[in-house]
Amino acid sequence: MTTPPLIIGDFQIHWLNGGNFRLDGGTMFGAVPKVLWEKKCKADAINTIPMSNDVLLVKTPDHNIIIDTGLGNKLTEKQLSIFQVTSPWSIVTELIALGLSREDIDLVLLTHCDFDHAGGVVMYDAEGNAELTFPAAVHYVQKTEWEDVEQPCRRAQSTYWPENFELLKKEGQLKIIDGYVEVAPGIKLRHTGGHTRGHQLVELTSKKETTVHLGDLFPTHAHSNPLWIMAYDNFPLEVINLKEEYFRHYREINSWFTFYHDPLVKACKLDELNNINLTWPPA
Repeated sequence: MTTPPLIIGDFQIHWLNGGNFRLDGGTMFGAVPKVLWEKKCKADAINTIPMSNDVLLVKTPDHNIIIDTGLGNKLTEKQLSIFQVTSPWSIVTELIALGLSREDIDLVLLTHCDFDHAGGVVMYDAEGNAELTFPAAVHYVQKTEWEDVEQPCRRAQSTYWPENFELLKKEGQLKIIDGYVEVAPGIKLRHTGGHTRGHQLVELTSKKETTVHLGDLFPTHAHSNPLWIMAYDNFPLEVINLKEEYFRHYREINSWFTFYHDPLVKACKLDELNNINLTWPPA
């Protein structure tokens, strides 16, 4: 079932299939006991839970913007099995269904460069040749994130894959930023850190309405408790503090929070206790 677009002023937000997969539930909830998190996300017999990689398409009066790019179509059969991919990446065909081509995308905003977020930066064509998925788009990455792409630590080596970035550097479609930048009217990027050293959020504002995409700081609606964080987070105490700060700020301006990994809820609003009081699509 296709999720209807979320309208924010003059902006439309669509969710595109970036490849669904399954991950270990314990890893997704870190130190939270299973007896608690399984009330929100039912695990299977081997403790995995369903996860989406929902690429966000933001249509503004002047731009077509992609937030993160999904798994891509370059995974080997072994990788498809390891990551338990249940639905293949289909961004290009879903763009066509919306009347767009991949050449129509102006901006690609990467919250960070893990393979499940940056795997679709480069795709294979019908002949198996690598090419930029969005050849006309400028791709925005934070400076510290790009430093870790080029010189990854041992942990990052398993998730920052060179094949997702080499062509981006060669084609000159990379824009490295440092901190806060407004990349287009109402489209703002802000360095957060926390999940990775160079993680960034995306804030969208139009006609006094706002939504914020916190990337992997707020991966699913089940993580609305600031203390519920992932074992994947590189700087866990930072993530807790950032969630408390951003939840408070964006609650106060009645902002939506959009999700990338949630298979059920695509966006939500929070009350003063960080409980979800509104979802998209409507419950």
